[in-house]
Amino acid sequence: MSDSDVDLRARLNAEQPHSARIWNYWLGGKDNFAADRTVGDQVKQVYPEVVQVARASREFLGRVVRFLAGEAGIRQFLDLGTGLPTAGNTHEVAQAVAPDAKVVYVDNDPLVLVHARALLVGPGVTDYIDGDVHGPASILEAAANTLDFTRPVALMMLGILGNVADTDVPGPAEIVARFLAAVPSGSYLVVNDSVVTAETAEAVRTARTSGADYHLRTVEEMSGFFTGLDLVEPGVVSTPLWRPEPDATPQALNVYCGVARKP
Repeated sequence: MSDSDVDLRARLNAEQPHSARIWNYWLGGKDNFAADRTVGDQVKQVYPEVVQVARASREFLGRVVRFLAGEAGIRQFLDLGTGLPTAGNTHEVAQAVAPDAKVVYVDNDPLVLVHARALLVGPGVTDYIDGDVHGPASILEAAANTLDFTRPVALMMLGILGNVADTDVPGPAEIVARFLAAVPSGSYLVVNDSVVTAETAEAVRTARTSGADYHLRTVEEMSGFFTGLDLVEPGVVSTPLWRPEPDATPQALNVYCGVARKP
C-alpha cells in the first residue's frame, strides 16, 4: 500500500455520513457505512422517490456520456464529484464509444479514491484527483497533467453543485464560471441535481439533522448555471426526460439536468 493510500484510509470517518456513500447505498452498493445507511433510510422514509432519483441520475450519466463521446465528438472528460465506482462509470461509457477518450475523476471522499485507484481501469487514459470542487485552480492544475485544455472538455457536474451552499466562497455560480473559463469553445457543461419541492426540502432537513447536507435549488436557479452557453435540446428538464432511450417510458422526477455547449 502506498503512502498516499495510507493517508486516505487514515482520513476515513465511518461515523460521519458522506453523500457519495449514501448515494452508493441508494443504488444498492456495498461501499457504505452504518452512518450512511442510517441517513439513507431516514431520507427514504420521508422521500421514497429518492431511490428512483439516484437510479435516474445514474442512467442519465450513461446517456449523456454516449452523446458527448459520440454525436458531440468529445474526447476529454473532467468528472467532478465522481462518487463510488459502479457499473457504467464515465470512463467505461466514453471509452466504449471512443477508446482514446481521456477521463479525469475528482472527489474528496477517501473511500472513493481508494476504490477508484483499484477499480477504474479501461482502454483509454484515466486519472484521479483528490480534490474539493471549492478549489477549481488546484483541480485544473492537476487535471492539466492529463487533459489538454486547448481542446474541448466535458465538465461533468452530476450531483456536486447541491453540495455547495450559496454562501460558500466560492459559491456554486463562481465555481461553474471558473471551470468554464478554463476550457475552450466547443466544451460542454453537464449539471444534474435535485430541485426544491416540499418533499425534497423535508428530505434535506432530515439528512441535515444527521450530519449530511445538501442544497436544493429551483429549476430557474439551475438554468442560471447555463447562462451564456448553448443549451442542447431538450434544455433543462427532469432528468428521466433528457433524451430517453427509444423503448423507455420515462416519468418526471424532482431531479433536473441540462447539457450546454460553450460557444
